[in-house]
Amino acid sequence: MAGNSQRKGAIRKTSKGNPTAGSGGRVKRGLEGRGPTPKAKDRPNHKVYKQRTKAERAAAARPKRQGGRGGDSEWVAGRNAVVEALRAEMPVTGLYVAEGTERDGRLREAFALAADRGLALLEVPRAELDKMTAGAVHQGLAARVPPYEYAHPDDLLEAAAALGQPPLVVALDSVTDPRNLGAVVRSAAGFGAHGVLIPERRAAGMTASAWKTSAGAAARVPVAQAVNLVRQLKAYQQAGCMVVGLAADGDVSLPDLALADGPLVVVVGSEGKGLSRLVSETCDQLVSIPMSGDLESLNAGVAASVTLYAVAQARRTT
Repeated sequence: MAGNSQRKGAIRKTSKGNPTAGSGGRVKRGLEGRGPTPKAKDRPNHKVYKQRTKAERAAAARPKRQGGRGGDSEWVAGRNAVVEALRAEMPVTGLYVAEGTERDGRLREAFALAADRGLALLEVPRAELDKMTAGAVHQGLAARVPPYEYAHPDDLLEAAAALGQPPLVVALDSVTDPRNLGAVVRSAAGFGAHGVLIPERRAAGMTASAWKTSAGAAARVPVAQAVNLVRQLKAYQQAGCMVVGLAADGDVSLPDLALADGPLVVVVGSEGKGLSRLVSETCDQLVSIPMSGDLESLNAGVAASVTLYAVAQARRTT
């Protein structure tokens, strides 16, 4: 009978449980709002989102606190260089020897030093060692050195406070020779300085060459980096330190320096130009090292050593 929904095989068409029947069901659901359109920065396929993600990843890769690693790993190549690096207590992470390399006294000494420190010794094809050391003359032996872990500038003052001593920091203004940096670090260790401060740019960093010149002192004396040297010197002044710069025409002669026994930052200028104008203007005093003869100036490493010796003597007397 037409219209008899009770007959066998009939389907009851109700909207409940069957959204396709009755009042529009699926069509009505399709017309429902999906909320506000997400912002461009929240849409994965949008250009703005991709740029933001890339920037966040780059920021995450940078150290959160000034003072971090100094770049990629370095290689010390050559038998004499590797032996010197191991003697200087450089933080070598692995020793690499080319297959078929003749064992001589230097190679055996390198192996012995590496064994004493528990370093990994790997034998690799000569062509591979050529590639790893970028074509350096390695003589069949090379050592891998991780990037230097720089301290934060505030760590140098904290190190002095932990020892109950007035801070003594050496700051280098655009010193570009890593051997001079290594020599300054060595002198800092020898005369009781609490650390060395260097600019982040346009200056020598703690490379393998600086490590070797420091003769192991780099393992004991922290080196910090400053994004802006002038700003950091002012921060040290606010922390109670007097900042003195070495200059050939300084107003005070080094033997007459009355600030040696207090919190002190000694600034050493570059090899050729000395202190930059802004650094010179920031210093509380400019100090000269008296010399005889026609010699006008000393290189950065020697000047720092002479000054630190004088400061150490003054502190002992006090």
